[in-house]
Amino acid sequence: MIHLLQTHIAVDSADTYLPIALQIVFAVGLVVVLMILTHLLGPKRKTTDKLQNFTSGIDSHGEARQPMAIKYFLTAILFVLFDVEVIFFYPYAVNFRDLGWPGFAAVLMFVGFFLCGFTYILKRGALKWED
Repeated sequence: MIHLLQTHIAVDSADTYLPIALQIVFAVGLVVVLMILTHLLGPKRKTTDKLQNFTSGIDSHGEARQPMAIKYFLTAILFVLFDVEVIFFYPYAVNFRDLGWPGFAAVLMFVGFFLCGFTYILKRGALKWED
């Protein structure tokens, strides 16, 4: 029994976080070193061509602020929302036996909220492209 307690204490000690801390230190250090090196070793010639905005060789004409249908943005946001909600099904699928009936009830409630939101979107006509 004492051996089990000592093993549990060793798992929760600060030594287990050492690899994560080292990885963070090395990652941040690498970024800082590379930023300093590129600043010191990079060319510093500022010409008028380099200081102009990049236009990809196409002469601009007209105004850049053209009206765009809000349906594109609404569809993109809805896709992101529902895509993120579907991601939450993965942990349940992995652990559904361990979660038992309370986990199943929680997933049913989640699906219920998911379907309520989807029916609200359908009733509001958010996915209809024609007016």
